[in-house]
Amino acid sequence: MNELITAIKDLCLEKGINEDVILDALEAALVAAYKKNYYKGKNDDPNVLVSIDRETGDIKVYAQKTVVELAEDTREQISLEDARKISGNYNIDDIVNVEVTPADFGRMSAMTAKQVVMQRIREAERGILSSEHEDKSLGLVTGTIMLREDDKVYVSVEQYKDAEAILPKREQPEGEEYVQGDVMRFYVSDVKAGYRNTQLILSRTHPGLVKKLFEMEVPEIQEGIVEIKGIAREGGSRTKIAVFSNDPDIDAQGSCIGAKGMRVQNINDELRNEKIDIIKWSENPQEFITEALSPATVLSCEIDTEEKSAKVKVPEHQLSLAIGKSGQNVRLAAKLTGWKIDISAE
Repeated sequence: MNELITAIKDLCLEKGINEDVILDALEAALVAAYKKNYYKGKNDDPNVLVSIDRETGDIKVYAQKTVVELAEDTREQISLEDARKISGNYNIDDIVNVEVTPADFGRMSAMTAKQVVMQRIREAERGILSSEHEDKSLGLVTGTIMLREDDKVYVSVEQYKDAEAILPKREQPEGEEYVQGDVMRFYVSDVKAGYRNTQLILSRTHPGLVKKLFEMEVPEIQEGIVEIKGIAREGGSRTKIAVFSNDPDIDAQGSCIGAKGMRVQNINDELRNEKIDIIKWSENPQEFITEALSPATVLSCEIDTEEKSAKVKVPEHQLSLAIGKSGQNVRLAAKLTGWKIDISAE
């Protein structure tokens, strides 16, 4: 079985997976296979272990038997006399491993090994990708559009060459086009272990995409001086992002906008001209709600803390601006602040 160990070592090295994860799983699977094939139709569940030599790949099956004075059930017990033929150190109630490897067990081992190795590699890959996905610096990936098939877009992601990256319909902003060869940035919204490979579920509508783009574009956010307090987004149309500065000498909104608006313009270009409102966050609900309704001018804001609702008055000529097309402005403001907002004209 040297070939098995060599193959496992090569695969684990390529995938960055611990060999023991695969071998431990294989041993457990071979125990189940042994019980199923050599104890079929019997009621007992023998104590069995399978050991794989980590160097040679030799596989041995052992029945674990309890040492007794006189064995009545030879499947689970071994007499003290017989145990001491194996080793003179055994005493009553000790456990002795007696080799019971079937002559044809190698063929079954090879079949089981193939299934277990592939399954465990998929699971381990998913674990690796999932942990990386949770890392705040790896939620953003760059990909090349490869193929559009029905409603799905297939993407080649350089960081994860062995994974299949898919942009589903639900994660595509309305009206956005995907041309083969185009390079775009995506947010990894999920990682799935499929039957054949690992899948990255990409998104162009997730608020996390905007967050990661700002983190990448604005040094003050990377340094922790400016914080992103919240994002409300309708992908492809409009985003409201609330920011706060931990340094009174640093303007959070100005940092995100950049000189001559270049920072926010770069993000806007990546999002295909999606409108972005950069809002100044405040722990005062009235101030925060007033800011969130930008670009409309708010004349007054009365809040009900129990209902967590706000009644806002705006100039009559700005009522439609405050509400927004199809209610989008007030809807995003409510989502960003977490308050129900009722708008009326002065």
